[in-house]
Amino acid sequence: MTAVPVHAILQQAYDLLKSGELEQAKKELESLLQQDLENEDVIYALTGVNFWADKLKKAHQSSTAFEKGEYMVSQWKPFTDFMKKLGQEKEPVLYALKQCAFTIALRFYQSLYREDGSSRDPEICRKTGLCYKALGNYEQALTLLEQARDTNRESPAILAELADCYALCGESRMSKVLFREAFFLGAGDIELHFLESDIIKRLLAQVHSLGYSGAAQMEWVPVYGLLYGVFNVKRELRALEFGKLKQAIFALENDIKTASPESRSNLIPRLINHYFWLIDHYINVNDDKARINEVLLKIKLLDTEVYNRYTL
Repeated sequence: MTAVPVHAILQQAYDLLKSGELEQAKKELESLLQQDLENEDVIYALTGVNFWADKLKKAHQSSTAFEKGEYMVSQWKPFTDFMKKLGQEKEPVLYALKQCAFTIALRFYQSLYREDGSSRDPEICRKTGLCYKALGNYEQALTLLEQARDTNRESPAILAELADCYALCGESRMSKVLFREAFFLGAGDIELHFLESDIIKRLLAQVHSLGYSGAAQMEWVPVYGLLYGVFNVKRELRALEFGKLKQAIFALENDIKTASPESRSNLIPRLINHYFWLIDHYINVNDDKARINEVLLKIKLLDTEVYNRYTL
């Protein structure tokens, strides 16, 4: 009887993972390791499988399906950080493990979400859509993320996921509008590790290369997004939104005066971004140019380099 090649059994294990059959894939890999103790692909795959097997065990300790799904999804960033420490990344393995993790999480969320739409909790819709996006089913992801937005139109997390999904579908204009909106409403509420589209990953890399990281990086993204021509699709503000924008600017200007150096480093890009929106509004309504110049002067006092880039 001819022995089945190692790579063929490995592929079977990957297929099991993609279907969410974590325990069966683990058994296949453990059996394979006994045959080939030094196979790096098997060891690498089994390390990732053991990570998720442990997390799934902990997830089952949660009392509700929503909490189980939340726990699995929350472990995606720790997982990617963990696997990076192992050295060279093996894409086929990581892809299979990603499919596995989000398939399992999706099952938990699906048990809460009613397909007839009678259950429209925005967070359940968002996380279900996020799982579909991670699994590459962008059409279904868009449907659920749009439902989430219909229920909560001011959630930065929902808008960013929706923007990411539109970008992955090739709808760049819609993506740019939604990304700009999401970062304006609350850059700190956006979960970057779930964003996959090139448009946002390139922008994040560019901002990081300027020396920004952490919370400051998030606040500078919409500023440089506009300066680099990424967030170049804009919309008009409604009267109520304009009023809120003016109030937010007033509050930020006051906060900066008494802020600590660390807080100020985050508030400055946030205020500059608000000024950009204010200038756009003045241009759209053909307001007095003196108002625009007044805002430009405020930007110059905050950051000369940004002012010079913006007015070129």
